[in-house]
Amino acid sequence: MTLMIADEAAMAGLGRLLADEIRPGDIVALSGSLGAGKTTLARSILQALGHEDEVPSPTFAILQYYDPPPIRIPVIHADFYRLESGDELEELGLDLAGDQLLIAEWAENIGGLAGPATLELRIERQDASARRVVAHPGVQWVDRWNRIAERICKPN
Repeated sequence: MTLMIADEAAMAGLGRLLADEIRPGDIVALSGSLGAGKTTLARSILQALGHEDEVPSPTFAILQYYDPPPIRIPVIHADFYRLESGDELEELGLDLAGDQLLIAEWAENIGGLAGPATLELRIERQDASARRVVAHPGVQWVDRWNRIAERICKPN
């Protein structure tokens, strides 16, 4: 399941569509090279969920927490760039069984986060602004992802 994203504004649009479909307990696992757009997408999801302040990249903090209100549901924004395996998640105290949304950048560094409530998105640079987004939705995400893809691919 692949989408072509024309530019940063279109990536923000994808983030808004994702936010409309997100449920407590979901995981959005983002992978791709440096500068591919992972943080841009994470920021747009958080803003669409109601966060009004700056969204810093959690590269150094590793975990950034957002709690209601004003955000609709609790969110953990994680960046696993500096991790080498999933074993390090326990040291961080990250609970994947909660009712929060986990947005995980560099999920591949910990072996991935595949599961029924996980939407895995690989963002690939096509040129200076265009991106290709390859989705691997868990079973709970299949219908939701199809709705998103239909809205993005719908002719104007």
